[in-house]
Amino acid sequence: QVQLMESGGDLVQAGGSLRLSCAASGTILSINRMAWYRQAPGKQRELVSTITNGGSINYADSVKGRFTVSRDNAKNTMFLQMNSLKAEDTAVYYCNAEIRYFSGGIYRLDDYWGQGTQVTVSS
Repeated sequence: QVQLMESGGDLVQAGGSLRLSCAASGTILSINRMAWYRQAPGKQRELVSTITNGGSINYADSVKGRFTVSRDNAKNTMFLQMNSLKAEDTAVYYCNAEIRYFSGGIYRLDDYWGQGTQVTVSS
């Protein structure tokens, strides 16, 4: 069984930094696209950043220059370094990944979500 688990969320003052981690576990063959999403109270979930297994990266305009995404393919882990945090960055941050794994005698490709980690930025 494949699982994604985020960690690193916390309460931080505006201008501060946090580093989120997303670890995938299970019988994983490979991970294609990985992404960070966030959802603030009363708002729709929005894409924050994506990173492919080849290293192609994209950011939402609202976080460009402040957030940096990276991944360790050997450890099936993705990170989000968040600097110069603002109150509007407050949200639950979710990890998403397209994972190829082995189950039931065949290889499968599915999209997985983590349970989310809370980031709260006080102004």
